[in-house]
Amino acid sequence: MSGAVASAEPVAARSRALRRLDALLQAVSRLLMVVCMLALVGAALVLSYSVFARHVLKLATDWQDEAAVFMLVGATFVSAAHVQHLRGHIGIEAITTLLSPRVNRVRRWVVDIFTLAFCGFFAWKSWTLFWEAYVDGQTSSSTWGPPLSIPYGLMAFGMTLLSVQLLLQVAIGACEMKAGVAGHSGNADAGGHTPDRTGGHA
Repeated sequence: MSGAVASAEPVAARSRALRRLDALLQAVSRLLMVVCMLALVGAALVLSYSVFARHVLKLATDWQDEAAVFMLVGATFVSAAHVQHLRGHIGIEAITTLLSPRVNRVRRWVVDIFTLAFCGFFAWKSWTLFWEAYVDGQTSSSTWGPPLSIPYGLMAFGMTLLSVQLLLQVAIGACEMKAGVAGHSGNADAGGHTPDRTGGHA
């Protein structure tokens, strides 16, 4: 029993350290959420001005659409880590009510692992696209011609932040499951029996 308690202590310490890192990441993500909200407001204002300029002032617009798209892309990807922390992404929850909390915890952990693998690959490819666009000086095909490194960089930064968030969730989930197993073992006596509520052996 003492061995089980001793083995659970470093797991609990790691879990606390990971949760502190998660809280730090969330502090950064909340600040970025304010920037993302301002970007959404900016995109709405730019598109509104575009409609007004085209139909009322009869002016040609060549930058408004791309500027709005860039802001929307940045807001979407940069805010993804905070949304993942809240588990606010669209998911299918048809079978969760049929599973026990322990099985649901394992299911969520496995899903996080696969999601981390996909997002990690996505982040890596995004950084390669950003670097190619930056080195080659790639621009959009419009008359405004902004550098494509801007949207690629926002996408890469957002996916990297999301991957870090997922990595923390996977690590925290692993610590919680190990702590649960150690705690369950700690409830057993030295003979490997679990005492019942009456003081006997199950």
